[in-house]
Amino acid sequence: MSSMAYKGYTARVDFDDRDNIFVGRVLGVRAIIGFHGETVAELRSDFEAAIDSMIEDCRAMGTEPEKPASGKMMLRVPPEVHGSALIAAQAAGKSLNQWATEVLKEAAHA
Repeated sequence: MSSMAYKGYTARVDFDDRDNIFVGRVLGVRAIIGFHGETVAELRSDFEAAIDSMIEDCRAMGTEPEKPASGKMMLRVPPEVHGSALIAAQAAGKSLNQWATEVLKEAAHA
């Protein structure tokens, strides 16, 4: 998967061989925000315009634009996984939150 980012939003980018265009979709928000372009420059321009338009529409309606993530995550895991993670965090001299953040960051290649 290829991606691009703008103003804190990330989009997945694919190539549509049938129509010979690049197509993208913004990830991490409920709204379906798509864009396309025949060149990378057109694709980026359409992506940025889509994000700017979404932000402007929210301003006009008096609402805050949805952000891809709040930074708060609640997980339900089996007790044995929780216990093992807690032990791993303590062994590393970290809080469970610090340890989990590092593990998730590495797994997500962020």
